[in-house]
Amino acid sequence: MQSNTTAIKRKSIITIQHPESVHHNNGMVGSWTDWELSEKGKRLAENISTHLMQTIHPESYVIYSSTLKRGVQTAEIVGKKLGLSPKLTASLKERGLGAAIGKSIQWLKDNMEQEELTVYDKCFADAESRYDVWKRLLPFYEDIIANDEENIIIVSHGDTLSLFNAMWLRLEIELLNKIDLYGTSGGVSFLYQNNRGKRIIKRLSDTSFMYPIANP
Repeated sequence: MQSNTTAIKRKSIITIQHPESVHHNNGMVGSWTDWELSEKGKRLAENISTHLMQTIHPESYVIYSSTLKRGVQTAEIVGKKLGLSPKLTASLKERGLGAAIGKSIQWLKDNMEQEELTVYDKCFADAESRYDVWKRLLPFYEDIIANDEENIIIVSHGDTLSLFNAMWLRLEIELLNKIDLYGTSGGVSFLYQNNRGKRIIKRLSDTSFMYPIANP
């Protein structure tokens, strides 16, 4: 008897949360303000790329990145080492915080219009909710799941990658009112889908990649 089951594509996805940016140290909101990586962040990105060069076969990978400068710089550093040209997409941008963009974290705290208690709440009327980011990210996610690219690197931001992790595990958006899957700055995650469609996260936000490789 022939099976009618459609073949499921294997996927190997590496996500990189950009390392230290200028806004991590100056008390300013990140969001859509186009901060650069700090000098430390650039060094950490170099370390990540060196580790990846020894971990994967880069010639089989494609790399996608947020269009924000700190994401692009990370992707360019990693891409240069691996011989890959980043594909930029606004789908991978950090969450837009509306009136708080370009302001300090203290200003945000002092002027917040609404406390964010659910994924549908917005701290400012012109900000994105987490659900808004989910909707923005979903077409990109569906495309990379369906396309023929088996090995993918994604460079993005903390909140956006937390949503991507939930999508990867096939979680419903409302569940994020009770749980979360956040990483940390510079963290590298390894996600896999086998030919039976089972989704796996082998490492979530591994920060060891930020440290130099010890000489043998």
